[in-house]
Amino acid sequence: MIILGINAYHGDSSACLLVDGRLVCAIEEERIVRKKHWAGMPVKSIKWCLKSSCIDIKQVDYIAIGRNLYAHLDKKILKLLTKKPSFSFIKSRLNNAGKIKKVKEIIANELGVNVNSFKAKVKNIEHHKAHLASSFFVSPFENAVCVSVDGFGDFVSTMRGFGSNNKIAVSDCVHYPHSLGVFYTALTQFLGFPEYGDEYKVMGLSAMGKPSYVKEMRKIVKLDKKGFFKLDMNYFLHHSDGIEMTWNDGVPSIGRIYSDKLIDLLGSPRKPKEELTQHHKDIAASVQAMYEETFFHLLSYSYEMYKNENLCLSGGSIQNSLANGKIIEKTKFKHIYIPPAAYDAGTAVGAAFWVWNHILGQKREYIMDKPYMGPEYSNDGIEFLLKAQGLEYEKLSNNELFKKVAGFIANKKVIGWFQDRTEWGPRALGNRSILADPRTVEIKDILSKRIKKREYFRPFAPSFLEEYVDEWFEESSSAPFMEKVYKIKEDKRTVIPAVTHTDGTGRLQTVSKKMSPKYYGLIKAFKEITGVPAVLNTSFNENEPIVNKPEEAIACFKRTKMDVLVLNNYVIESKIQQ
Repeated sequence: MIILGINAYHGDSSACLLVDGRLVCAIEEERIVRKKHWAGMPVKSIKWCLKSSCIDIKQVDYIAIGRNLYAHLDKKILKLLTKKPSFSFIKSRLNNAGKIKKVKEIIANELGVNVNSFKAKVKNIEHHKAHLASSFFVSPFENAVCVSVDGFGDFVSTMRGFGSNNKIAVSDCVHYPHSLGVFYTALTQFLGFPEYGDEYKVMGLSAMGKPSYVKEMRKIVKLDKKGFFKLDMNYFLHHSDGIEMTWNDGVPSIGRIYSDKLIDLLGSPRKPKEELTQHHKDIAASVQAMYEETFFHLLSYSYEMYKNENLCLSGGSIQNSLANGKIIEKTKFKHIYIPPAAYDAGTAVGAAFWVWNHILGQKREYIMDKPYMGPEYSNDGIEFLLKAQGLEYEKLSNNELFKKVAGFIANKKVIGWFQDRTEWGPRALGNRSILADPRTVEIKDILSKRIKKREYFRPFAPSFLEEYVDEWFEESSSAPFMEKVYKIKEDKRTVIPAVTHTDGTGRLQTVSKKMSPKYYGLIKAFKEITGVPAVLNTSFNENEPIVNKPEEAIACFKRTKMDVLVLNNYVIESKIQQ
């Protein structure tokens, strides 16, 4: 049984393949087309998945898409009847809907085959059900509370249910126009970060402020019964004006969401690239505090509903790793699973597993305990490329490689580290990473200005050998996909200042030998030199999607003036004196 899962005509378009209930590959379209958060039909991702798995489209039994136009149709119709969105808004929505209805025809056309020549049945899975499935059905739990939180999908922003064996029973949800994701996005825009996906900047900035505007935030977000919430719609435009959105064949964009009443409440909005004042930092801290207050209100009631200590989380808002790291402290949940792609790309996986487990009733036998689902490249192919580009290199065995590169890092060199299969999800987790010494505070400025060219307030993350985490962090729960932020122990913060944020936290990745033997071997070698069982890890890119192919890694290495590039077992040292 072969299932092609896709997230199409939505931000972070993606594709995956399930073969007999096992995920064999998954990739975001942005990694191939090189446009962040690319939205549209993930044609190149579909082609890569099929080719890498040696599968013909005619062998596919089901195409599962994480969208269902008929979900909550009564509420959608009522909205159109009671509001007066712009003609362009209605036109764009109808165009998007029309493409969703013709998924099979569009795929057939893009692949150059007759639509009648392949047997696949199309299954439209409601957006948030796909989110829930993307977490629970690949989790290690037999049963768990399931919660998804994001902006919107199929007229819902939040969904809650209970997963047991191969079924998820949905209990209730928060409908349009109320959305915790929209709240965060609106305030992100207000703070001068207008690009799709900029919310993580506010999360990073929040550490530099005080939540002195929580009283104002509570006017915007009202906690409701049953753990839910409502927005005061006077502060927003999306419910009345129909926000202009671009989801097709390019970088997604969203028009202004907040109303003038928010300006009356908080003052003038910050313009992009305008100086960040303490006022802006305090607003960011207040936004994060309000998000957490609402999030834990939701989770606490969810626990009381089911009295189960296992929790599976999904949805774009679950990329808020700062809140995720406080769940055990703030709620009664003891065991948490968050997949490597909790955001919308993950609905491709979720839709496929919903079909396999929930609809077809198949037994669960797959656990996603590794994030490496994308392309990989052979040593022979890499060596051919290096020769073609005239680059000098050294080929080493794994053990030689670990020792040499660990020595480079200990000597304050910046490393581009490219290994095996590309990561699935938004985080670089040791296969497409830039690595540096966490002990040197100056390395943050070097990376921000010379390599990443990004805002000064955004922190860098540590990758730790999992067996040493409890010596360095106040909370030692596993975080293999860098999905949680924890407090670093106070006496350790000066030891690893490059990965310690202003508030004493670090966005942790726990590294096991089972999940990532090469990355584990490198960090272990670094510990043998320095005594520190961690390296600084940031994504291998420069204001672009994370590198996917060796050619992209080489181009980024040259462009950013990194010190050393490692492609599998090949080491290339920069000739440029920094």
